[in-house]
Amino acid sequence: MASVVSQSLWYVAPERTEIRSEILGPLPENSVQVRSVFSALSRGTESLVFKGLIPESEYTRMAAPFMGGKLPFPVKYGYSNVGRVELGPTELIGQLVFSLMPHQSVFQTEIANVLVIPQEIPAQRAVLAANMETALNAVWDASPGPGDRIVIIGAGVLGSLIAYLCGHLPGAEVTLVDINPERAALAKKLGVQFSSPELAPTDCDLVFHCSASASGLSTAIESAGEEATILELSWYGSNQIDVALGGAFHSRQLRLQSSQVGHISQSRRPRWSYRRRLAAALGMLSDSRLDALLTEPIHFESLPSQLPQIFSAQSSQLCCLIQYP
Repeated sequence: MASVVSQSLWYVAPERTEIRSEILGPLPENSVQVRSVFSALSRGTESLVFKGLIPESEYTRMAAPFMGGKLPFPVKYGYSNVGRVELGPTELIGQLVFSLMPHQSVFQTEIANVLVIPQEIPAQRAVLAANMETALNAVWDASPGPGDRIVIIGAGVLGSLIAYLCGHLPGAEVTLVDINPERAALAKKLGVQFSSPELAPTDCDLVFHCSASASGLSTAIESAGEEATILELSWYGSNQIDVALGGAFHSRQLRLQSSQVGHISQSRRPRWSYRRRLAAALGMLSDSRLDALLTEPIHFESLPSQLPQIFSAQSSQLCCLIQYP
């Protein structure tokens, strides 16, 4: 059998990437060989990897599940891959599967590391599974209820998915807040309200913060009602931010809580495995309105030249879709 050459994206130095080739060996037992169809960039975490802003203290915790190399550099990073099984058990050959693999054209992994994508979910939309898993875990952490006034600060992919999930609560008033007025159209498609930061609702029962900015966190604190929870999902890496804990923060007895997908929410931990949580998130992607989060695909081979623009502060892209030949 001819050797299979796989190509993968490597972060090799601050703001520098390259595509490297490797030869795959014989397929191990109880494994599958998958040829990638699409993957997606995580603009939050991967931009910090790209810029070398992962703190040394977090190298172990921030390692992607199937990362190659070691942080900070060189690393083969990424965790949102949709591909088609080309080697493995007969019943899986030809199936589209999702996995938490890096950006790589062909890979081998144990069968337990892939999930078959339901037929009603297109391959492009399935790349949102990793972000939906984070959103699902955040909603578990925050425990919103019917009729709640809920605000999400930051209309990126994660904030938009949280808004989408909360928007299904009966009677809930859900508002997506962003500095980019063009995100109003996105909020409308997702079935929630939209606001600029200066007009954000106040006296809210629950606030999710996803903007990764000090100004966004200040807006979150201003929006929170008496004794409300602010769930912080932004991860700042080695960046330092100012937190506005003066004014009425203490007198209103606000609760500032972190949420991170690396842990299953405490409310579900005794019963849920990581695989069950990811499978549940994947199954939540049947709504075609979620296609509004996807960009036009870019070709895998062009990633090294396009990443500086994608990860720049001026970029307004949402889920950056990568297409493989």
